[in-house]
Amino acid sequence: MIKNSNFPIEMELVLATHNKDKCAEMAAILGEYPIDLFTLERFPEIGEIIEDGNSLQENALIKARAVFKQTHLPSWGDDTGLEVDALGGEPGIYSARYAGESCSYSDNVNKLIKNMQLIPEKQRTAQFKTAIAYVSENMELVSEGVVEGLIATMPKGVGGFGYDPVFYVPEKGKTYSEMNMKEKNQVSHRGKAINNMIILLQARLPHIFHQMEDIA
Repeated sequence: MIKNSNFPIEMELVLATHNKDKCAEMAAILGEYPIDLFTLERFPEIGEIIEDGNSLQENALIKARAVFKQTHLPSWGDDTGLEVDALGGEPGIYSARYAGESCSYSDNVNKLIKNMQLIPEKQRTAQFKTAIAYVSENMELVSEGVVEGLIATMPKGVGGFGYDPVFYVPEKGKTYSEMNMKEKNQVSHRGKAINNMIILLQARLPHIFHQMEDIA
């Protein structure tokens, strides 16, 4: 459990992912609200969820619905994809397993660098996208966040995870990995998707999401 002690708790919410790095980024933002956040470590009976949707939105909903069905608690699922223009939109919804089913972050980055080695700088454009789904007893919501960037020729920075070392954000003059978590959350695809979800939830649960921090 990721407990927020600054507010009286109004809500429990399960983050429907086994990815600890994603949980940390989401918790850094959602910690501003009167919510007890649970990760799937609290529910060991929930194994790996098969993400067989045809889009990020479908996969996010699959995860959130599966976790809500088993926990009966409001659940928050997300799915993220990196779309590289020179590669025809790859790796897209297969970003997490680009280099194989049991691949590491480094495996994915190395495969991307190899596939991009002959692509000139001006053609290395890419979009990072996140879809977030919220599922509760009587509500399903989906939000999205998109950031335009470039694929660097080599990894830079030590922070973040996934493709962060090679996703360069021109407006910041840095890769995601060269940013701290707060700076990344202010500009990232995931930060924007969270911000957009909070806007949706403000209208429906104003007593919980009463004040929105400007993170986008």
